[in-house]
Amino acid sequence: MSHETSPYWSAQVKRLKPYTPGEQPQDQHYIKLNTNENPYPPSPKALLAIYDSANSSLRRYPDPNANELKSTIAAYYKLEKNQVFVGNGSDEVLAHTFNALLKHEEPLLYPDITYSFYPVYSQLYDIPTKTIPLKDDFTINIDDYLIPNGGIIFPNPNAPTSVALSLADIESLLERNTKSVVVIDEAYVDFGAESAVNLVDQYPNLLV
Repeated sequence: MSHETSPYWSAQVKRLKPYTPGEQPQDQHYIKLNTNENPYPPSPKALLAIYDSANSSLRRYPDPNANELKSTIAAYYKLEKNQVFVGNGSDEVLAHTFNALLKHEEPLLYPDITYSFYPVYSQLYDIPTKTIPLKDDFTINIDDYLIPNGGIIFPNPNAPTSVALSLADIESLLERNTKSVVVIDEAYVDFGAESAVNLVDQYPNLLV
């Protein structure tokens, strides 16, 4: 049913402008990178692991804390297990982040050109926001974010501009913005940006 015409939606949801996913061409004439999908099939070892796990345990609820997965991720990134949070895809992780950490009286800051799900979550959770203009060359000026805020979020590299912020700039922002959470969305970090994961131990308000 349409969110605009149904009488059952809340007033908050009725005001939402839905997120529009990118085009997903179905033919085979493209190298499609916009959704960050691997163009290659899974490793035979990965498929074997999936087949091996498809046993009688599938009828039971999984570990709600995903301890084995979090331990594996923590070991790979040299983190503590309690520094790892997992969800059903990055958009669910973002939804919990917006709802739990970014809703305050001061506005949430993010670039005026960025991932288009940010304003959707902001509206859904009734989060005040302020968009910060990019510079003429599409780069982020961290000095523009040094204003009272309830949180800061941006992708690195930014989407859809593909321009990345240096690790030095991220650290400079963290050193000067200590009273709110800074979220570095690294959905496309494998395209060239330097990950900020190694800064998590130094800055308790950093979420990557």
